[in-house]
Amino acid sequence: MRRARATPGARPTLEDVARLAGVSVATASRVLSPGTREPKPDLRDRVLAAAGRLSYTPNANARAIARGGTDIAGVIVADISDPYFSEIAAGAMRVADEHGVLTTLADTRRDPRREIAYLSALHGQRARAVILVGSRVRDPEVNAELDRELAAYRAGGGRIAVVSQPRLDADTIAIDNRSGARALATGLYGLGYRRFAVLAGPRDLLTGSERLSGFRSGLAAAGVELGRGSVVYGEFTRDGAYAAATELFAASLRPDCVFAVNDVMAVGVMAAARDCGLNPPDGIGIAGFDDITTLRDVVPALTTVRIPLYEIGAEAMRRVLDPSTTPGVRRVRCEVVIRASTPRRSPEAR
Repeated sequence: MRRARATPGARPTLEDVARLAGVSVATASRVLSPGTREPKPDLRDRVLAAAGRLSYTPNANARAIARGGTDIAGVIVADISDPYFSEIAAGAMRVADEHGVLTTLADTRRDPRREIAYLSALHGQRARAVILVGSRVRDPEVNAELDRELAAYRAGGGRIAVVSQPRLDADTIAIDNRSGARALATGLYGLGYRRFAVLAGPRDLLTGSERLSGFRSGLAAAGVELGRGSVVYGEFTRDGAYAAATELFAASLRPDCVFAVNDVMAVGVMAAARDCGLNPPDGIGIAGFDDITTLRDVVPALTTVRIPLYEIGAEAMRRVLDPSTTPGVRRVRCEVVIRASTPRRSPEAR
């Protein structure tokens, strides 16, 4: 074996490994980046021994260029502190791990322009695939810019899946928010509730708009309308819902049931109701949407609309890692789950 000539202090190169092992650069590359052609055992041992002596690690960028991509997948979510997104990310990361793919997780903090920036960065890093999780917004300029970045990423060989509304030119898993909210409204009416209020989240977020629209539709079918002032907009968070619900309860309007368009917001409504002298579920019924696993132990247990979040994340990752998958729109239906936060009301209670 020849003596290495790596420059002192410099990162060893593939050429240094080949020189120390007494083999060609091509042979060293075949050992350190295994493919269909396996070198002879004695050559393999020499190359691995040389790489160990030099503490050599392959150049990830060079390998990505040679192979057309890395074994890295990106998962871009709107808010990793929200269990909705963390459950989807967990499902995606499990499948990536099963395929020997590393996952890079990015949190946009609900800023659509950060979404574009992260996608561009993953494109530059030659990520093999990207999953984009988050509601679309009512901003044609932002959506057009994101579509351009998606097109550039696909043109470079990347695969993309979106868990959101089918508004982008991409393979999409779309949650049927409208039908789920409509079914929830029907179920709550059947329990005896008649005076409803809705905490609808930010005005420009399509997820909240879809759930509000579906809930209105379900009530209308039962002959009930949302009264003036009964729809309150605010942040898509526990604290945002607490502030909005406190404002709602301070007004003259007294709903007998509040629908928060996600479970995290519903927890904020429960806290606000208690602080305002109401006693959920006796003083007021409360319902959410998502059926987040980590919130199933709140008291009273929350009535909600179940979405298979973990399974959606897993399916999204399977789709982007399988080159035979034909892009399209797959719609996921939801299931109403009635729990203790909305007990059946007697005619006298109305």
